[in-house]
Amino acid sequence: MAGVIEQIRSWFQRHDVAAEPEAVGDGYRVYTREFDVEIDGKRLDDVLGPLSPIATAALDEAWSAFSGALLGWRTKVHLVALEAAARVRTLEPEDALKDTAVAILVDQSGSMRGQSMLLAAAAADVARDFLVHLGAGVEILGFTTVAWKGGRARQKWLRKGRPANPGRLCDLLHIVYDEPRNVTGGTGGWSLRPMLRPDLPKENVDGEAIQWAVGRLRARPQTRKVLLVVSDGAPVDDSTLLSNTPDYLVRHLKSVIADLANDPGLHVAAVGIGFDVDRYYQTAATVETPDDLGVVMIGLLEKALSGWPAS
Repeated sequence: MAGVIEQIRSWFQRHDVAAEPEAVGDGYRVYTREFDVEIDGKRLDDVLGPLSPIATAALDEAWSAFSGALLGWRTKVHLVALEAAARVRTLEPEDALKDTAVAILVDQSGSMRGQSMLLAAAAADVARDFLVHLGAGVEILGFTTVAWKGGRARQKWLRKGRPANPGRLCDLLHIVYDEPRNVTGGTGGWSLRPMLRPDLPKENVDGEAIQWAVGRLRARPQTRKVLLVVSDGAPVDDSTLLSNTPDYLVRHLKSVIADLANDPGLHVAAVGIGFDVDRYYQTAATVETPDDLGVVMIGLLEKALSGWPAS
């Protein structure tokens, strides 16, 4: 029985409780990490609970579109990816590509619900095949919050008498859809099916999500690291912003990106869906509609893979 309990605990990888709001640099604070969750996408039922019959039907419908209805869209993006791969190979030696680790980090906030999430998942699937074809390591990650309105972190803060300036005040949910050791190409996208759950999208705390993804990249053995962020807006968590300054999460995002710019072994890029992400990221592109997401993602990855100084 003890072994089973330890296994369940390992699924959630919860952080220790901070007795006071934890300062993490540049004035950014975290009220508590006690309720933050990092989990494999296949185990989202353990966090969100099982889907209702209506939600299951919605997921099945989205998955059907992902698997079949997007065939023409996928064909177009695959052709672009093949041409991009040929160009990358003329510029980068095989050993350099094999020495590259890529993380694709998808914003799973409420505004991404529907077509944006569907095409983000499909674009990530095509991008994964593109990168694996080149020999690069790749993983696909997502970020949102466990609940609306701050979740258990806010409830704890309320019980403690609402201390001023609590810092980030919500329960983060960081999701691993594909780890590098599990990516071999030709998966049919099955590992991305949980990304389409209708009950998943909530709030988005981008700065900490980027720090998490970069931490995973830095643990990888490859020398060259690339992070590609897919987002449709500024970081928003109402619980945090109502209890701090209105620009609290944006300031932290800018601070995180500025710090990462000093790492010569890391290339950070972003694609915005109907949102100008170049206000935050030096390497960025914006698509007006989600339909253009796949082609633009491949273009950004090509630029990132080809932009390293000769070693």
